[in-house]
Amino acid sequence: MILQRHIPFLKAVLIHSLTAFGGPQGHMGMMIKNFVQRRHDVTEKELLEYNAFCQMLPGASSTQTLTLIGYKRGGIPLAIITLLIWITPACIIMGTLSFLLSYINDRQAVANTFSFIQPMSVGFIAFSAYRMAKHAISNTITVVIMLVAAVITFSLFKTPWVFPSIIVAAGISTNFSKKRIPQQEIPTKKIKWANILIFFAVFIIAGSVSETARKENWKNRGPYNIFENFYRFGSLVFGGGDVLIPMMYQQYVVRPVTERTERKNPGALKVNKEDFLTGSGMVRAIPGPVFSISAFTGGILQSKEGFNQQLLGCIIGAVALFLPSLLLVLFFFPVWNNLKKYAVIYRSLEGINASVVGIMLGSTLFLMKVVTVDITASATLSLLNFLIIVGTFILLSFTRILPQLVPLLCLIAGLIFNYL
Repeated sequence: MILQRHIPFLKAVLIHSLTAFGGPQGHMGMMIKNFVQRRHDVTEKELLEYNAFCQMLPGASSTQTLTLIGYKRGGIPLAIITLLIWITPACIIMGTLSFLLSYINDRQAVANTFSFIQPMSVGFIAFSAYRMAKHAISNTITVVIMLVAAVITFSLFKTPWVFPSIIVAAGISTNFSKKRIPQQEIPTKKIKWANILIFFAVFIIAGSVSETARKENWKNRGPYNIFENFYRFGSLVFGGGDVLIPMMYQQYVVRPVTERTERKNPGALKVNKEDFLTGSGMVRAIPGPVFSISAFTGGILQSKEGFNQQLLGCIIGAVALFLPSLLLVLFFFPVWNNLKKYAVIYRSLEGINASVVGIMLGSTLFLMKVVTVDITASATLSLLNFLIIVGTFILLSFTRILPQLVPLLCLIAGLIFNYL
């Protein structure tokens, strides 16, 4: 790979990492603006397919989607560099927060500054659904799939398996028609078995070492336990950060203080409830992947062991959580490409793409309800949140504004509103 010719793309990834707010659904809107409309690295149809494919895998879906854009441009080396550039700024911010947490006196004021970021993210999701619908919704069956997927997503948004279940069901439904067949032969790509072998090898070795460290009560067992815990989270979690954060809360806040754990595992890793909630709130307010909470949590878990061990906890947390996403997507994507030459998979794509649009639509409605019908918010704030959603959608859909300016405008609005 000649890295120099990819420098403009990597610069775009860095800018994206510093300006993409709102979790996996919100990131899609920024990807459309940055990598489809402005740079033409992928088409909207390809991006829709990448996103649908990644929704069926465990791990960080928006991270995997961006990794595939890098993979398309420059193979595995560029995919890895893309991943590192994407996750590094957010992990640095969240890791630094684990060191500064005790010095932040007015945490509410900090949160209020980012108060308009969430409604802005809903506007990005609405924009994604609007743009993707132009390519995915073309007949009666796709309209039906979109609406059903939207209703199910709205009703079961926080259920871990809802997204992959919807996608699989939609793919099956469009196979009842025999009309659609592949229009051209898709070249078979060689499957690199090393990725999946590494994935399972790391899973087994990490589990064995972590359990040995626990049973024998190693003096510095924390890093081993953190790596195993986070690698397991990254390997098994479906539904992104909205599922990961409750899993971490259960593992590090609730479980360590139970009678059974205190008796059988007195040295279990644990986090103070208020600290964890602060981190889980801040990670939604910064740009980049929600999975960057791994750097914060890893640091907090090691905060009593000194600066070097805390820094090690930040690094191990981030590496362990994102590594399964990378290994899984780089193994299964060539398999997926090989399968697309078969009519049954080709027909499934129509339903899968329509279901992704439905998921975005349902997510928009659910999150709009959250930010505009919040019983703890004033009527003025709820109205402002609604206007932010609508304004973001209009700016992205009908103007040539740089998408990076929208978060900046919302931060300025948050500062003004906070100090009025």
